[in-house]
Amino acid sequence: MRKKLIYLYRRPPHGTIYAWEALQTVLVGAAFDQSVSLVFVDDGVYQLLKHSDTQATGMKNFMPIYQVLGDYEVQQLYVDQQALAERGLTQDDLWPIAHPDTEASLITYCDTAQISALLTAADAVFSF
Repeated sequence: MRKKLIYLYRRPPHGTIYAWEALQTVLVGAAFDQSVSLVFVDDGVYQLLKHSDTQATGMKNFMPIYQVLGDYEVQQLYVDQQALAERGLTQDDLWPIAHPDTEASLITYCDTAQISALLTAADAVFSF
């Protein structure tokens, strides 16, 4: 039975291994033919920044991997619009992540109520 899995990104991409571990977990879930969606809230919205420079952190910049999530059957990425605004970011600051076949955007921008509904409807939520 296919499960609806939500991966909730709350932390910035660098400084800890949470973001990298989350991405690996997402790929495992997708490999086992589960319904996988990612939700970016709080500082997690920094995960999708186009022009991230990780050189000063000593960590590899793995964020471009998000651009190929559609190849792994990841169907949807949800971004908290309020979290973007609170950090002075706009949709133009994020990677343009699209489905590999249709070129349709995989990113949906949501308000807090919509994100709450997504989390409630999931079979499992993994928070990073």
